[in-house]
Amino acid sequence: MRRRRSPHSSHSSHSSYPSYQPSPRSPGTYRPWGRPPRRRARLTRRGRLAVILGLVLATGCVLVVTLLPDAEPPEQPRRLLIPEGWRAVQVYAAVDEALGVPPGTARSAVPSAHLALPPEARGNPEGYLFPATYPVTSKSTPASLLAYMVDTANRNLAAAPLAAAARAHGMTPYQTATLASIVEAEAETPADMGKVARVVHNRLARSMPLQMDSTLNYALRRHTVDTTLADTRIDSPFNTYERRGLPPTPIGSPGLAALRAAVAPTAGNWLFFVTVGPGDTRFSATYEEHRRHVADFNARRSTAAGTPPAR
Repeated sequence: MRRRRSPHSSHSSHSSYPSYQPSPRSPGTYRPWGRPPRRRARLTRRGRLAVILGLVLATGCVLVVTLLPDAEPPEQPRRLLIPEGWRAVQVYAAVDEALGVPPGTARSAVPSAHLALPPEARGNPEGYLFPATYPVTSKSTPASLLAYMVDTANRNLAAAPLAAAARAHGMTPYQTATLASIVEAEAETPADMGKVARVVHNRLARSMPLQMDSTLNYALRRHTVDTTLADTRIDSPFNTYERRGLPPTPIGSPGLAALRAAVAPTAGNWLFFVTVGPGDTRFSATYEEHRRHVADFNARRSTAAGTPPAR
């Protein structure tokens, strides 16, 4: 049998339990003497230099960003509105005013603006200064704005449905713009555009003079509803009372609605029309009916003026 050990006997060097000693770094705390104390991570000299350098660079970047002046905000373009039906002379004046240049500057820029006009135009952009709203900036020039307008007109005239419809009527894009400019000038309302276009097509098909007052107004450089017998006898290629066919150039800038009406006129047999009053345009297939409508027009004009109607 093994002899039982006395509970008071000391065998520290052979004991199965490790002995503990107070830690010199933490009084009162005991750690196993055989386990090495945990060491704190310390930066090397090179590491300390890297941290200091990073702080210096970060501080410098903040100072640079703070001291830099605020960037200029992007330029807000102004707007130039070109309404439907405007003539080239009106567009030129609007461009000059929008750019703050002397009157006549835009007109003078046309020959050197390299405008993408068809050969029939012979360098005249009438009818191709498409009505729309255009951005104007400090970099805009008369040439750049006019080119923008002509390019917009070409894109609309070359659009697949419109171009196909024009070809079906045997019209070139330039003829389409010319006919549409008459529709734009003559129609009292958008709803009347198709009917006005039909009158033009019907007269062209019968080789009848168009007899459009708007072409006389263009030749005489005016805007009026009063046409005299003397007006219908002026010597001008735009006198459609004396000359058959379309005028040699458009008489203004037609919008998209007028272009569409020109190639897709409303079905009808009308040959005449007169606007008797606001919103009251009457279309006729016979001259006799047209004369009655003209009499109504004259009677209303006389009543408004306080004079007896002409007989």
